[in-house]
Amino acid sequence: MRLSLLLLLLLLPGPPPTPGMEDAAFPHLGESSQPPPPACPLRCSCPRADTVDCNGLDLQVFPDNITRAAQHLSLQNNQLQELPYNELSRLRSLRTLNLHNNLISSEGLPDEAFESLTQLQHIYVAHNKFLPRSLRVADLAANQVTEIFPLTFGEKPALRSVYLHNNQLSNAGLPPDAFHGSEAVATLSLSSNRLSYLPPSLPPSLERLHLQDNLISKVPRGALSRQTHLRELYLQHNQLTDSGLDATTFSKLHHLEYLDLSHNQLASVPAGLPRTLAVLHLGRNRIRWVEAARLRGARGLRYLLLQHNQLGAEGLPAGALRPLRGLHTLHLYGNGLHRVPPALPRRLRALVLPHNHVTTLGARDLAGLRGLAELNLAYNRLVSARVHRRAFRPLRALRSLDLAGNQLTRLPGGLPGSLRTLRLQRNQLRALEPELLAGLDQLRELSLAHNRLRIGDIGPGTWHELQALQVLDLSHNELSFVPPDLPEALEELHLQGNRIGHVGSEAFLSTPRLRALFLRANRLHMTSIAPEAFLGLLHLRVVDTAGNPEQVLVRLPPTTPRRPRAGGP
Repeated sequence: MRLSLLLLLLLLPGPPPTPGMEDAAFPHLGESSQPPPPACPLRCSCPRADTVDCNGLDLQVFPDNITRAAQHLSLQNNQLQELPYNELSRLRSLRTLNLHNNLISSEGLPDEAFESLTQLQHIYVAHNKFLPRSLRVADLAANQVTEIFPLTFGEKPALRSVYLHNNQLSNAGLPPDAFHGSEAVATLSLSSNRLSYLPPSLPPSLERLHLQDNLISKVPRGALSRQTHLRELYLQHNQLTDSGLDATTFSKLHHLEYLDLSHNQLASVPAGLPRTLAVLHLGRNRIRWVEAARLRGARGLRYLLLQHNQLGAEGLPAGALRPLRGLHTLHLYGNGLHRVPPALPRRLRALVLPHNHVTTLGARDLAGLRGLAELNLAYNRLVSARVHRRAFRPLRALRSLDLAGNQLTRLPGGLPGSLRTLRLQRNQLRALEPELLAGLDQLRELSLAHNRLRIGDIGPGTWHELQALQVLDLSHNELSFVPPDLPEALEELHLQGNRIGHVGSEAFLSTPRLRALFLRANRLHMTSIAPEAFLGLLHLRVVDTAGNPEQVLVRLPPTTPRRPRAGGP
């Protein structure tokens, strides 16, 4: 706690008084011709009863005999090494204390040094030795720091982490030698300040550099040339444009693994990306076109995030990402792509393409992605007539398929048997055909919410092969009763927002593992649910019937079956 207080005091905004400027720090100096009070310390001057000025006297010991009425005390430009608690604590009226340019260390400051100074408003302690050379972590986050002095963090060979985020630092307040002599700093956080360009002369030992949420529009040439150990660089939420970067900006960062440039104003992928880069975040920029040459150096890239840019029909030309042979995830959410980009890396595991303008899926569009495990095409413009029946067949490793928010009227054909999750909510489905669900014996979750399904649209045997299905969402359709012959493994069933007016005694005979049932906002009345409907559902814990025409009372079955008592019927 004491060290945090010292750090805060050391960096308080506002310039400390300097020799010849005493009147600025002590407004009463020189304003009165009253004689000095009799209790003025030796060699000091006391122009007023509330002012004591001991500036520049080479004092090595805190002066005694300071009047209790003192409100302004100047001890700057001396050689004080400690502040005695007994002397300081009795100055309860003190409002301004100037300790600038002394030799005070953290050991020379009592734990409760300022506790009794309840009237203190201004304190100046820069150019002291408050921070010991042995300091390892300095956390000044979320204060109002506007300026760093050269020795604040300099000459600290053990210093490893400095946190200065959420302050008011500008480039003018960060001197070039701010970290001189501190060659072990690995983490530096300067996020949420007022920096307009990447500061020069940062420690070459840096491994993590946080500069997000500033006003940075430029990285000066060579500013990152010495930070060869840098592994993580955060520059999101700034004002970077293409002209603020050049081909050498990142080229010397031979250990860089994570680079976040999202929420800027870039129109193209930066040049000179290092081959060690694993994650490149370029979301929410103004990129219209991805040039293959810009990515050729980043052959180790695993995650490429390009969501919310301006990629149109030709934004990702064939082969643009081919150099990225190890790419795992490609995130293209919220662009203007009209089709799945061709010639994607064959090892791609996740392709995220929601909220684009994709209208067609051809037989070969996904053929090269045999290792794909996650495919998200939600909220595009797909219609059943333009989805080829063999479009998904090559995806033998696919586990999650999201086609929500399109204009499909029937289930796609050729769905791979490896699927665990299938999302088809908010389409225009009017039929469920058993043959289109055949082979999906590993499917765990199926969402068909917000479609136009009626009981007659669900063909006999539709659920027969979905023996692993645990979550089924049929909410907000046009069902008039609970569909029969639901999968035995089902644990969660969503039927809210339908037209169900009756639940019969055999409605859940096929689902003994059911745990949660949602029937809200249907057409149920007080007697609409048969008393025997929930018998045998020993795992049932949630039944939601709110929002029906009448309140429906539901009695849950006991948690365990009753056993007959020994020795009697």
